[in-house]
Amino acid sequence: MAYSAGAGIVSVEPKYRGWCTLYIATIRLADGRTITREIEDHGAAACVLPYDPLRRTALLIRQLRAPPLHVAGEAAIIEAPAGLIDPGEDAPTTARREAMEEVGVRLTTLEQVSNAWTMPGISAERMPLFLGTYAQQDRVGAGGGESGEQIEVVEMALDELATMADAGTLADLKTFALVQSLRLRRPELFIPA
Repeated sequence: MAYSAGAGIVSVEPKYRGWCTLYIATIRLADGRTITREIEDHGAAACVLPYDPLRRTALLIRQLRAPPLHVAGEAAIIEAPAGLIDPGEDAPTTARREAMEEVGVRLTTLEQVSNAWTMPGISAERMPLFLGTYAQQDRVGAGGGESGEQIEVVEMALDELATMADAGTLADLKTFALVQSLRLRRPELFIPA
């Protein structure tokens, strides 16, 4: 019998509250046994890969990330713009806001790719993933994020992103999923000009 069939939450106890909340969940399995699991909850987020179909480029960020620095000595990785969904905001609004804040681009057209659990084994985060087109005239801001985020704006050729994905060096999973989705939907954009 699968552990998930007939399982239910018995209790959820907060253990830490800060930027995120860490809970200990007690779960009753279908056979009556109980188990405990940790849950990290920092809210829902949205992510977008802004791409220019005419110039065959994408706007990304490079930002200090403590976990990759701690685990692998990698201070920053290439990522698509993303951020938490603010109260009263929907996912498309968040994706557009984050694109403006982080890479300085105004996006009007969004195409949703997925609404994915980012790390279902530990995190409550569910993240809608979007593709968003832009043109050169849509780059209306400097980007760089909010104060203290230390975001570097990176514009890359789509074929270079594909090469990174194929080589296994595109280390951010949400960005990898968006690049591969764009490759499937618009393969002609990945042929070097």
